[in-house]
Amino acid sequence: MSLSSEAAGRPGRASGLGPGARAALLVLVVGAACRLFGDVFPWLVAWPEVLVLPVTEWVGTGVGWLLALLKPAARGLAGLLGYPMAWTSAVLGGAPWPLIIGGTAALGWYLGGLRMALLGAIGLGLVLLSGYWVEGMNTLALVTVSVPLALLAGTAIGILAYEVPRIKGAVNATLDVMQTVPTFAYLTPLLILFGFGPVVGLIASAIYAAPPMARNVLLGLERVDSEIREAAVMSGGTRRQQLFLVELPAAASQIMVGVNQCLMAALSMVIIAAVIGGFEDIGWEVLLTMRKAQFGQAFLAGLVIVAFAIVIDRLSARLAQPHVPRNPKVVAAIAGVSVLLAAVVFFRGGDVAAFAAFDGLAEAVDRGVGSFTARNGATLDGVKNGAMFYGLLPLRIGLADAVLPFTWGFKWTATHSLMLYGVAVVLAAFLAWRGQLVIGFLAIILTGMLEVGVAQLPWVFVLAGAAALGWVSSGWKLARFAVILLLLILVSGLWSRALLSLYLSGASVLACAVIGGALGLWASVSRTAWAVIQPICDLLQTIPLFVFLIPVLMFFQIGEFSAFLAICLYAVVPMIRYTRHGLVTTPDEMIEAARASGAGRWAEMVEVRAPYAAPTILLGLNQTILYAFAMLVIAALIGTTGLGQSIYLALGQADVGLGLTAGAAMAILALVADRLVQGFAE
Repeated sequence: MSLSSEAAGRPGRASGLGPGARAALLVLVVGAACRLFGDVFPWLVAWPEVLVLPVTEWVGTGVGWLLALLKPAARGLAGLLGYPMAWTSAVLGGAPWPLIIGGTAALGWYLGGLRMALLGAIGLGLVLLSGYWVEGMNTLALVTVSVPLALLAGTAIGILAYEVPRIKGAVNATLDVMQTVPTFAYLTPLLILFGFGPVVGLIASAIYAAPPMARNVLLGLERVDSEIREAAVMSGGTRRQQLFLVELPAAASQIMVGVNQCLMAALSMVIIAAVIGGFEDIGWEVLLTMRKAQFGQAFLAGLVIVAFAIVIDRLSARLAQPHVPRNPKVVAAIAGVSVLLAAVVFFRGGDVAAFAAFDGLAEAVDRGVGSFTARNGATLDGVKNGAMFYGLLPLRIGLADAVLPFTWGFKWTATHSLMLYGVAVVLAAFLAWRGQLVIGFLAIILTGMLEVGVAQLPWVFVLAGAAALGWVSSGWKLARFAVILLLLILVSGLWSRALLSLYLSGASVLACAVIGGALGLWASVSRTAWAVIQPICDLLQTIPLFVFLIPVLMFFQIGEFSAFLAICLYAVVPMIRYTRHGLVTTPDEMIEAARASGAGRWAEMVEVRAPYAAPTILLGLNQTILYAFAMLVIAALIGTTGLGQSIYLALGQADVGLGLTAGAAMAILALVADRLVQGFAE
C-alpha cells in the first residue's frame, strides 16, 4: 500500500491536484493576496503592534525573581566548585611540562601505538612552543572539571529515560531544546546566578555537554541485544545488577562515543564562555587579540585550540573503538622518561615562557596578512561587495529595494517587477505543461520571495508556508506545531529579528547545499577527491566554533559577509559527508540492474543513486541547518544582526529577559526547520 492520505493526516485526493500542488497553490494565493492588498491592509504584512505582548519583560521579571531566589544557593555552589577548579588549575599549571606531555604521549601509545603517541606529544608540544602553556592549562582545567559533571548528568538522564519509557518523549524533547538553544543564551542567567568568573564557564560547559552523553547512553542501552538481556534475567540478577553489570557494559562502545562528543562539546563551550572574561584561558586570549585586530596572535591562539581539540578528539574517539592495549613496558618507559625530565625542569627552575618559539610566526602572520590585504584590497573588497550587493542584500531586502543605480546601474521599478513575475508565470506554465505543476508553483513563490526579500516577508505568508510544508511532509500535527511555535515569536515582538536570522542562516544553508552537495558528489565518484576532502572535513568538524571567526576576520574584517563565510565553513561539512555517504551506499543489486538495462554513468547517478540517497542527503541538510543556527550566534561577535545580536547584547547588559526570549526564538526557528526536514526525509 502506498502512503495514504489518511496515514499522513491529510484528506483524500478528491481533486485532481496532489497534496504538494494544493499546498503550493495555497501558499501562492496567500502570497499574492499579501502582495496585492498589503498597502490596503497593513496587518497582512506586519503583525499589529497592539497584539505584541511584553514577553521579554515578563520573562525577565519571572526569571529574575527565580534567579534572586536561587542566587544564594548558586553562589554557595559556585564557591564549592571553585575549589576543584582552583586545585585542578594549580596541578595542571604547576606540573612541569614534560610530565603533562609525557603522560599524554604514554596514554596515546597505550590506546593507539606510535602514531597516537606522536599526536599527543606534538599537539601539546605545539601548545608549549606557542607561549600559551599557562592559558592552555587553565582551559584544560575547565574541561577537566566540567566533563565529569556532564558525564554524570548525561548518564543519569539517559538511564532514567531508558528505565521509565513514558518519560522518554519528554526527555528527548528537552534534549532537543537544550541542543538548539544558542550557547550564549545559557550564559546570561548563569552569570547572574554564579557571578563573574570561570565557574560560569564550567557550569555552562557541563550543561551544554550533557545532552550528547544522555543521547548516546539511551541509544546504547536500546541497542543491547535481546539475548543479552534475557541471559541477565535468567541468571537471577536484580534489575540494578542487570543494568550495571550487563547492559551498561554491553553498551560501552556507544557510551564511549558519547564521552567523545561530551569532551568536544565541553571544550567548545569553554572557549565560547570566554566572552564573559574573568579567567586567563585560551578562549579569552583569542577574543582579546581579535578585538585588538592582532590577527597573528589570534591565529596562534586559535592553533592552540585546534591542537587541544584534535588531541582530545582522537584520544577519546580511540576509546570508543575496539583496540588492543599496547605493551605496558613502553608506557612505563615513556612515563619514566617524562618523570626524569620533569624532575630536571622542576629543580632547575625556569619559566615556560622561555620555550615560546612562535612569536616570530605571529608577527609574520600579521605582516603577511597586512601585505596581502594591501596588495589585494581592491579584489577582496570586490568579492565582499559583489557578494553583498548581488547576493546577500537582494535575499535580505528584495530586488525591489536592493537594485539601485550605484550598485546595479539602474533603479528597480514596478515595470521590472511585472516583467519578473511574467517570466516566472511563463516558466510555471511550461513546467505545468511538462507535468511538474508543483515546481511551477514553487517557481512563482520563490520569485515573489526574491522580489520582496526574506527579511520583509509578510507574517501571514511565512505561517502559511510553514503550515504547508508541515502538512505535506507529516500531516496536520506538524503543521499545527510549526504555526503555534512561530506565533510565539510573533507575539513576543521578535519577528523582524527572527526574519533577519532566517535570512542569513537560509543564505548560508543554500550556499552549503550547493557547494557541499557538489563536493559530496565529486567525492562519491573520485577516490582521490575524497582522500583530499576527508581530512579537511575531519579538521573542520574538530575545530571549536570560535576559531572559524579568525580567518574570515583576517581578510574581510567585521561585517555580514564575514559572518556568512564563517557559518558556511562550519556548516558545510555535514552536507559533504551525507551526500557522499548516500551516493556510495546504493545497493549493488540496484546498480547492476541499472547497468543491465543499458544505463550510462550519468543515468545511473541521476535515476538510481540520487533517488536512493535522497533521504540521507536530506538528513545532511538537516544537520547543516542546525549547524548554521548554532554558528549564527557566535557570528554575532563579528557583525550579524537579528536574534544572534540580541542574544549577545543581552549578555553584555545582563538582560535575562531579552537573552532567554531571543534564545528561545532562535531555538524555535531551528526546531521547526529540523522537524520539517526530518518529515521530508522520513
